[in-house]
Amino acid sequence: MIVSHKKQKYVARTKDILKGFNIKSPEETIRILIDNKYSIARFGDGEFDMICGNGMKYQIFDKVLAKRLKQVLDSNEKGLLIGINNVIDLDYSKNYNDFANNFWKGWLHDNKFKLLKLLSKNKQYYSSNITRFYIDYKDKTNIAEYVKKLRKIWENQEIVIIEGEYSRLGIGNNLFDNAKSIERIICPSENAFTVYQKIFEEAQKINKSKMILLALGPTATVLAYDLFKLGYRAIDIGHVDIEYEWFLRKATEKIKIETKYVTEVRGGENNIQDINDENYEKQILVRIENNK
Repeated sequence: MIVSHKKQKYVARTKDILKGFNIKSPEETIRILIDNKYSIARFGDGEFDMICGNGMKYQIFDKVLAKRLKQVLDSNEKGLLIGINNVIDLDYSKNYNDFANNFWKGWLHDNKFKLLKLLSKNKQYYSSNITRFYIDYKDKTNIAEYVKKLRKIWENQEIVIIEGEYSRLGIGNNLFDNAKSIERIICPSENAFTVYQKIFEEAQKINKSKMILLALGPTATVLAYDLFKLGYRAIDIGHVDIEYEWFLRKATEKIKIETKYVTEVRGGENNIQDINDENYEKQILVRIENNK
């Protein structure tokens, strides 16, 4: 692929500006989560965009949410890992395919000075990529082994999944089959932060011996922090199920999953098929709907 001299110059400048951030690899982050029983709150491009005043496809801009995300990003709590994308160190982009490479290099070029202001080169960050392990990578040969390590986080644990209405984590696959038990709090698929207080109140009813897995966009990032502060173990698990579905299907590009909400594919959030799963229904503790 031919890269223009102008583009090479932009990439080099971005790389120099963002050089020096300390970000653990996905594998190191998983090991730390397992060995120390820590919690994690994760920041992707959407969370940074929200802090900088922009909404997302499934979450309108909310100034309170933006402020809370900044609070979490700035936190230094022992036992709570702050995950950011490894590609902020542009050397990591060599692992990515051309599509992902072009997206991230463009996004980093546009946001490099904002990131420089928001992040600290004196702080240890961890990987938000722990749940983004398949579709963006060129080399997919060791994914099965990676998933085995990832699944050890919740192995033999009683887990409560707090997720969007059509996220349906683990439904139709075996991702969480090694958990001791599964319960769920179902939240709105879009604009979940508008009912944050309801979600937070329901989450506080969970026994603190249980691990909480969160898949709720930027709302999950804030919720992981708030629950951690109350003594829960909260894992912001984000996109993990969709990546696993793509892996199982040997997808070579992002595709729709018929029964699940996929925001990164055109139309992937529309015409989602119903499921008839009695076990799934039994797992649901409560459904929270958007304010009318």
